[in-house]
Amino acid sequence: GEDSRSFHVSIQGTPPSITSTREIPIITAVAGGQLLLECPEGAEPHPNVEWHQEGSLLQEDARRQILAQGRFLQLQAVSAADGGEYSCRATSTPENTGPRVRVRVHG
Repeated sequence: GEDSRSFHVSIQGTPPSITSTREIPIITAVAGGQLLLECPEGAEPHPNVEWHQEGSLLQEDARRQILAQGRFLQLQAVSAADGGEYSCRATSTPENTGPRVRVRVHG
């Protein structure tokens, strides 16, 4: 079967421009701004969620914080290194990949 997910993105400052290529949403972020990605897992309450960047498990640091048991990924002071494909999945889900979104950084 098919599964459809949607992402809600909030960027403080310049509004994002969103286009779709091969069903992976593309979000354009502005360098130096803030980016908030939401993992649209349907389960309530939300299970623990892992975030991956370009297929590697994303680790939190001073600029990258995982909020609400993984439902949100917040990026501060966005830089070119933050560009790429992000995915999220519930830790209880056996699949390797969940919903994906591609982030492009301009500025």
